[in-house]
Amino acid sequence: MIKNYFKLLRIPHWIKNVFVFVPLIFSKHLLDQEYLLQVFIGFITFSFASSMVYVFNDLFDAEADRKHPKKKFRPIASGAVSKIEAAAIIVLLIIIVSVFAFFVNTEFIIIISAYVVINIFYTLYLKEVVIVDLACISSGFLLRVIGGALIVNIYISSWLILTTLFISVFLAVMKRRSELVLISEHETRKVLGEYNLTFIDQISAITAACVILCYAIYTVAEKTVEYFNTENLVYSSIFVVFGIFRYMYLVFKKNKGENPTEVMLTDIPMIANLILYSVSVYIIIYLGK
Repeated sequence: MIKNYFKLLRIPHWIKNVFVFVPLIFSKHLLDQEYLLQVFIGFITFSFASSMVYVFNDLFDAEADRKHPKKKFRPIASGAVSKIEAAAIIVLLIIIVSVFAFFVNTEFIIIISAYVVINIFYTLYLKEVVIVDLACISSGFLLRVIGGALIVNIYISSWLILTTLFISVFLAVMKRRSELVLISEHETRKVLGEYNLTFIDQISAITAACVILCYAIYTVAEKTVEYFNTENLVYSSIFVVFGIFRYMYLVFKKNKGENPTEVMLTDIPMIANLILYSVSVYIIIYLGK
């Protein structure tokens, strides 16, 4: 039973919430205990809030999930967790998030609230509106980064915001592409019928290029070079380029991408690339001259 609850909360998906640490890292405050503790509280708050959204979505989509080749194994769709139990878990998660809200500032509470509201409307209606559904999916990552900056009142570069925006849309588009390849639109959401692979592939190419371009511009921007007192951050772009291309390969050739978290946690080259990127950024920002 505990395993089913764990699966329902989608604990592995909490890895998405590390995006709240992005502003902390690039503001050179990662080693500041006071800042780190506050952002960690934000991470936990976002994690429980995201689990609440996942449970609500699974509860609302239970019937449709039973027709899906993979989602039919989710706890509520499979009957492993009853709808009453799921509703009780949602109430518990609301209480937990409310308690953590006392330890963060008002700006972060607004971000969390926006995240929850957007996802509720997405589940109820917006997921059936073409393009808007992609915006809703991608908004989560952007809100995490903005929340990470607001919770400790630190500046974040507009180029990093744009990078996050485009990588968020990129992941959302890749998710839709995987769904199109895997299943027929008649068996799941009607909105899939509004997309086709040609359209999706064009958007993915545009957003992938924008991610690489925006990040590269950020690394060589005058403010960035001046702030870090080095031009070496540009070399971390190599890992960003590889990560985007590797992800596209996994989606286009291996039919993965419906679950970004699974890709990040199971693909060895992707894991190695993330580690190398993290190490290189840490060395350049925190151990450089």
